[in-house]
Amino acid sequence: MDTRRLSLLLALSRLGSMRAVAENMNLTTSTVSQQIAALAKEAGTALIEPEGRRVRLTPAGWRLADHAVTILAAVDAARLDLDPEAEPVGTLRIGGFATGIRVSVLPILGELTATHPGIDVVISEYEPIEAFALLTDDDLDLALTYDYNLAPAATSPLLESVALWSVPWGLGLRTDEAQAAGEAATLPDYADHTWIVNSRNTADEDAVRTLGAMAGFVPRIAHQIDSLELLEDLILAGYGVGLLPIDRPASPGITVVPLAGPAVIHNAYAVTRKGRANWPPLRAVLDRLRPPDGTIPQPTWPRPVPGN
Repeated sequence: MDTRRLSLLLALSRLGSMRAVAENMNLTTSTVSQQIAALAKEAGTALIEPEGRRVRLTPAGWRLADHAVTILAAVDAARLDLDPEAEPVGTLRIGGFATGIRVSVLPILGELTATHPGIDVVISEYEPIEAFALLTDDDLDLALTYDYNLAPAATSPLLESVALWSVPWGLGLRTDEAQAAGEAATLPDYADHTWIVNSRNTADEDAVRTLGAMAGFVPRIAHQIDSLELLEDLILAGYGVGLLPIDRPASPGITVVPLAGPAVIHNAYAVTRKGRANWPPLRAVLDRLRPPDGTIPQPTWPRPVPGN
């Protein structure tokens, strides 16, 4: 099969119309249509079907588009292997949670752009559950995700991950309550409190429920908040308690107290589809994300001290 035709089919699967593919590839719509028809002849099956005034991929078209990602990545990797000086080129779609992007992606973008100007990075914010689904559907190339040691993520067998960094979390309390807690928070003391968890990912809630079960109570969960800043506002207003990073500068009036036990560790990962990591644009980013010596660092939390 002609790899140029495969790239057009892949673009059609992502962009949704012949016109969009033509504009993206600097071709005419008729040329795109002819090339897709030629690919269908090579494949021996229909790859597209009419849908009103547009077309859509058939089930066979979707399967071939999925294979095209792996095939084109392998071709690019082979070219790079034969010509190490060749520049990686392509659009790399990265999605992930906000802190993962701040800690791991933003610091490398300047150097990456200067070194590999042919790589166009597109960044979107997603919680892990959303990112896993997008990766599986081939709507992302790289996801920055997280889980907790008490609530490890269950990922699809289609995906593979690399650990990036870990940070300890504790219990976020009003400072007056934290003073009463002392150096470490004993969980049964907060059995009657309302707990605040994440709204778009279940990892926080799973960790909180595991903590409660280990301490002999069922947490009362009443609020679901994505933003850590808003979570702090709710804690300060007396609406509950929640898990927060220990080393992150907290808002005035909020103190994060280590737990007396068990420890809660927040782990971050770079996740890709299996077989895709050798695509040169993705490889260039992964090589910069991975810990150089194999250790899992605990980075400084990327937030300025309030008031600075």
